[in-house]
Amino acid sequence: MDTKQIYEKYPANDPSILIPILQEIQETEGYLSEEEMQKVAGFTRLPVSRVYGVATFYNQFRLQPLGEYVIRVCRGTACHVKGSLDVLTTLENELGIKAGETTKDLKFSLETVACIGACSIAPVISINDEYHGHLTVKKIQKLLASFRKKTKED
Repeated sequence: MDTKQIYEKYPANDPSILIPILQEIQETEGYLSEEEMQKVAGFTRLPVSRVYGVATFYNQFRLQPLGEYVIRVCRGTACHVKGSLDVLTTLENELGIKAGETTKDLKFSLETVACIGACSIAPVISINDEYHGHLTVKKIQKLLASFRKKTKED
């Protein structure tokens, strides 16, 4: 579905559709571009600042595309106790980004989550929904090297 079809599903000039239309656009496009937020503002007759304000207020919305590999670091209790902060810090240093950001080459996105639900293998991360547990700094470096290699082979 392209965004034109999304707009056809909603009544024009109706500010109450703001969140649902933003959700659908993000589902289709992967994120909310500045261009799409301006279109939504015109369609709903809301100021662009209001659309942007809503998009930045709710953490469900992304203003940048996600990377090819989305790394989610569990920050739940079991992972925290077993060193997930070190895992997160190592990933941030290795990738040169902070949690919530994507590398410039769009290969990696880094996110934190409250709990992945894999406490028995803490500390744990998921990369595109594939779990990697019992992590150490060395394991993270090897894991990233393997994903970087996959990227270069593509």
